[in-house]
Amino acid sequence: MLMDTTDLSLEFLRVVEQAAIASAHTMGQGDRPKSDHVAVEAMRRELDAVPIDGTIVIGEGERDEAPMLYIGEKLGLAQARTPGGRQINARFPEIDIAVDPLEGTNLCAVGAPNAITVLAAAPRGGLLHAPDLYMEKLVVGPTSKHAVSLDASVGDNLGAIAECLHRHVEDLVVIVLDRPRHENLIREIRACGARIQLIGDGDLSAGIAAALVGTGVHAVMGTGGAPEGVLTAAAMRCLNGEIFARLVIRTPEDEVRCAKMGITDPTRIYRSADLAPGPSIIFAATGVTDGALLKGVRFFGDGVRTSSLIMQTHPYQIRFIDSIHVQHSDTVRIRF
Repeated sequence: MLMDTTDLSLEFLRVVEQAAIASAHTMGQGDRPKSDHVAVEAMRRELDAVPIDGTIVIGEGERDEAPMLYIGEKLGLAQARTPGGRQINARFPEIDIAVDPLEGTNLCAVGAPNAITVLAAAPRGGLLHAPDLYMEKLVVGPTSKHAVSLDASVGDNLGAIAECLHRHVEDLVVIVLDRPRHENLIREIRACGARIQLIGDGDLSAGIAAALVGTGVHAVMGTGGAPEGVLTAAAMRCLNGEIFARLVIRTPEDEVRCAKMGITDPTRIYRSADLAPGPSIIFAATGVTDGALLKGVRFFGDGVRTSSLIMQTHPYQIRFIDSIHVQHSDTVRIRF
């Protein structure tokens, strides 16, 4: 089943915009739980107004002891009730939703770049129910997606990417999360001569940058969260890029969690069509703080300005949307 993406993309745009505006009010205050809380509540409120029968399949926050949009939570107008408490008897499209109400909670709390609010949606069954574990990840753009492999060496992958792009390996930029677990990976990349951009948080926005021409980013390598991997896969479906991912199973408890979510082969290498297999995908993100892709939320006397990215697969569209949310005023002055 295909979603009516024409209408729903704008509905989901509103969701990520309002979550970003709420988060931006807490920017630089050093209060991570508050930033998470306001983003979650804004996103939940807006999702409840979308004409869908929605189910959260990827939620964010439990790992960080923050308020949750929890897996299995039902949202949308299908859950609305009459003043008497009866559920409204109407049919709405069944939609699975993956959210990261605030990717880069730390970034928002300290006022650092690249905090964003994110949502992906697909018809029921269109997004993998990924456990909250780590994944090995390799993200590349359309040109090199058929030339790399998660089982290949770092040097072989960098050589293949360079050849596809008609560049030298020394010209490549690889984004890696700045974590102790990546010390060996960083050493290998540097030994090959490629350049590294270390980031503190935000491997989802990094993955999007790797798939877009002109960002100066050519790959993302390393280990990050599986929920973010599903969101990245949804973005790759829209951008024609690719993610290669494999779950990191460390304990018997991890194996049990995978089994409960229907994952029978923990060694499987997933690609975007496996993590986000839906026949139609919508991906929406809004900048909270300024970043390489999106500007952050800007407040002015008469309202708020937001910068968003909306992508979909049917029809294929990638839209950068600059919105001005005007407050009630007799005299409105729009500033550029």
